[in-house]
Amino acid sequence: MSGTSRPGWDKYFMDIALVAASRSNCSRRHVAAVLVRDRRIISTGYNGTPRGVRNCSDGGCPRCNSDTPSGHGLGDCLCCHAEENAIVQAAYHGIAVKGATLYTTFSPCLTCAKMIINAGIVEVVYYKHYTIDDVSTALLKEAGVVVRPLEDAEA
Repeated sequence: MSGTSRPGWDKYFMDIALVAASRSNCSRRHVAAVLVRDRRIISTGYNGTPRGVRNCSDGGCPRCNSDTPSGHGLGDCLCCHAEENAIVQAAYHGIAVKGATLYTTFSPCLTCAKMIINAGIVEVVYYKHYTIDDVSTALLKEAGVVVRPLEDAEA
């Protein structure tokens, strides 16, 4: 193992999020989120239809299985977002997320930003910039949540 470079914490947790995204059943985009506190994973989530609902990839979400352009008809989408699922999974299992950092493969949408703020998450590290998230990023920053791309992460 000598001479092998270990990834920094940010890369490590983002790599886990990227693997978790492969579990997504959304037919449009695979997104995942990992919630971390004290360098320990406390919850994960990926996007897809709610528990007990037919998977998006099996026709469960009419919007995702249509030719609706990206960024349109979002109110008709049945899929839960990765950030939402990570927060809800923690709640489902009785795990507090206050003070946590959220690693996500795409920067959060407005609805997820509001959940992140109200859940007490203090930092968001994202891999790719979601094209319609300018308002959400501004809202997160106004609420005091640190938002940064992975490139700004510590080594």
